[in-house]
Amino acid sequence: MKKSMLLFLVSILAAGILAACGASEQPASSGGEAGDSGSDDEKVLIMGTSADYPPFEYIDTAKGDDIIGFDVDLANALAEKLGYKVQVEDIEFSGLVQALKSGQVDIVLAGMSPTEERKKNIDFTDIYYTARHMIVTKKDSGIEKLEDLKGKTVGVQLGSIQEGKANDIAEEIDIKVENRNRIPEIVQELMTGRFDAAIIEDTVATGYFESNEDLNGFVIEDEEELGSAIALPKDSELTDDFNKALQEMKDSGELEELVLKWFGGEE
Repeated sequence: MKKSMLLFLVSILAAGILAACGASEQPASSGGEAGDSGSDDEKVLIMGTSADYPPFEYIDTAKGDDIIGFDVDLANALAEKLGYKVQVEDIEFSGLVQALKSGQVDIVLAGMSPTEERKKNIDFTDIYYTARHMIVTKKDSGIEKLEDLKGKTVGVQLGSIQEGKANDIAEEIDIKVENRNRIPEIVQELMTGRFDAAIIEDTVATGYFESNEDLNGFVIEDEEELGSAIALPKDSELTDDFNKALQEMKDSGELEELVLKWFGGEE
């Protein structure tokens, strides 16, 4: 009886050891593809952005290394309604459309306007925020209107709608347009005198005015204000879902609360 019991216990122990060995041989999860579930109950969306565009998206080094801002809060709020978690990836603005097309990211929130050119390659949701173009200069520049830009060098962000605006202006006024990848680079070039002026979105420019009293600017009066929208891959099934969640945030006042938090005024 004792011998039988001993053999039984040994077999149970051996089976347990084999099961443990089998489990340890399973490969570790590498996180899956973009938009795949990180676990059985958590789906992850990879959001592409260009973290040089406060207050839309930026890194406050005094507080940490995380990307924060209006677009990040909006993405998290929308994703929560749709049952997703958001993973934010910092990519140069000029590379965001390609990142969507190649599947590197699932969505883009980067203060991006739904231009007709971009719509050829990617889809957009409804507009979630509207801002305007601003000519930014040093206070002693003597530039007070568009005509004063004649013969000047104007800096813009590569791939941005402001770059397109500058090129439009160049067709009517003799200006030299130069681009840079990041907004801080443009402001630095402006401060050192390499640029005479820059075209920056007004809400972003306001932040630089607050931190640098040597800068000022004026808004370009423009009938065509495209605003910012969420970008997704062509024919994405998520576009309608995001539009419904976005409308829900507009109706409930949640979107206005985010606008007030980050811009200090109504949309």
